[in-house]
Amino acid sequence: MPTHLRTFSPRALLLAALLIPMAVSANTTGDLQHLQNFHLAAQKSLGDFYMYNGMEGDQRYARMIDASRQRAREQLGKLANLPDAGAARLQGQLQEQWQAYDLELTSLMTALQKQGYTDLQPVADMASRNRQVLATAQALYEALQPMDGSAVSEQASAVRQLSLLMQSIAVNYAARSASVGASFSADSSERPIEELVGDFATRLAALRNQAANSAAVNTTLDGVATKWRYIESSLRNYNEKSVPFLVSKYSDSIIRSLADVDALYAQSGSAS
Repeated sequence: MPTHLRTFSPRALLLAALLIPMAVSANTTGDLQHLQNFHLAAQKSLGDFYMYNGMEGDQRYARMIDASRQRAREQLGKLANLPDAGAARLQGQLQEQWQAYDLELTSLMTALQKQGYTDLQPVADMASRNRQVLATAQALYEALQPMDGSAVSEQASAVRQLSLLMQSIAVNYAARSASVGASFSADSSERPIEELVGDFATRLAALRNQAANSAAVNTTLDGVATKWRYIESSLRNYNEKSVPFLVSKYSDSIIRSLADVDALYAQSGSAS
């Protein structure tokens, strides 16, 4: 036996064995966060396109589309080499679906720049592709989560679901404001917008009533509630005066604040 192999003691081998699950846990936690960020960015890119379309090619929204796409690409690229065969297969599907959606989005942006409008069928196809991307991202998230049940707390999971719901509402509203209709939204269930709004209000109230919330979490959630109240009436009465700019602005701010709550829950979990 080579001399250098004899230096591994049973204690060192035990330590290495203990570190392996810790490394897997860290990877899973990071992968789930990257997937959450990807999901939000991919979803937002569609809403940004509807704003770009509805605002007749306003370059501010072209820049927002590019920023959303870049964030989605970065988050997708950060996914670690997944050890589970099923998860790795979903990861490959997600890469392919995202690339196809990204190409369709580029094509429609070019068409809008050149001719000042887009045909409805290509937009419908792109919205369908976006829903496919989001469904695969969610399937991958759900495949990874059981690998480490402690990676995301119940409260953090509720916050992430609320963020995705807020993004769905924003995309749905932007689609209506751009006169393309609810069938072009990013909500795969195609629930009525008033149902989505009621669901968000209920979930937000439940989060604010969590007895274990820290003062920092409650303060941040109170800020979310204030922003939500500012746009809730417009969302419920979407057939009246359309205010897509305000809904887009405040939904983005709400999602950023919910990400802060997610981080606060993570800090609380690591400290306990």
